Amino acid sequence: MFKFEKEQKVLDISDVKVGGQPGEYPTVLIPSIFYERHKIVFDPIKGEFNKKEAELQLNRVEALSEKTGNPFFVDVMGITAEALMKYISFVSELTRCPFLIDSISRQARIAAMRYVSEVGLMDRAIYNSINCNVTDEELASLKDLKVQNAVVLAFDPKNQSFDGRIAMLKGYPGQRGLLSAAQEAGIDNVLVDTAVLDVLTIGTASRAIYSLKEEFGLPAGCAPANAMAIWKRLKAGDLGPAAYRVCFGSSALFTQMMGANFVIQGPIELAEAVFPACAMADAIIASEAKNLGTAVKTANHPLSKIF
Repeated sequence: MFKFEKEQKVLDISDVKVGGQPGEYPTVLIPSIFYERHKIVFDPIKGEFNKKEAELQLNRVEALSEKTGNPFFVDVMGITAEALMKYISFVSELTRCPFLIDSISRQARIAAMRYVSEVGLMDRAIYNSINCNVTDEELASLKDLKVQNAVVLAFDPKNQSFDGRIAMLKGYPGQRGLLSAAQEAGIDNVLVDTAVLDVLTIGTASRAIYSLKEEFGLPAGCAPANAMAIWKRLKAGDLGPAAYRVCFGSSALFTQMMGANFVIQGPIELAEAVFPACAMADAIIASEAKNLGTAVKTANHPLSKIF
């Protein structure tokens, strides 16, 4: 257990607090919905999906959040602007939580941000993400739309090491620093994702979380679920029938122990494997943090909810 020397920033995104010292606020968990090959999606281009099943999945997450004290965002994924807008409309009506606008298409992300601006959801929307391929046009669009919240992806495909992640935030000759890019776009609330590629890079990403929080004091986290999705022996069941769900839940704990403020937890239907594990970790961290002079700053915390 530890306490950062650097003052830690706490963001308030639509009444959800994210950031701070270990133990102050519970980890924000971020389940993904409408992801590639999600069984509830009928047509990923037009954004047609099983609304009844989507509602059930969102309701389960809402219930888990209430039971554990862990707040949540929803990672809304889509490959077209049309699909993203339909998904966002649905999610925003069913829940009051913030949501990530997530697409591999820059054009789809910007179009979706324009949509949330038009319908009055900008305070709940989180652009995902500003990354190494960011363009001047993209930053100008974010500034014109007055985007408030964004994920910055600390990953450099040319240097996938720990040092590469930190350098991507600061910039280097020939590469714009992503923190200055976010500032240029007028982003007030920055969440840093330290990029997980496979199981072993969970360690690299977690070390980067600790380092950047110590240097910049920004809220940080990552998506360990990315590694679970490509671990062939795990998915094949070679490690036992319960291993897949167990590893999904436990992979998040390592990042929490290094100071993660949020965890992109992967498929929404696996929330039951993640919320209890992360709530337990938050309670353990908060209990010991008291001995370091760090007080819990919310009544709705796993420390007072799960025991």
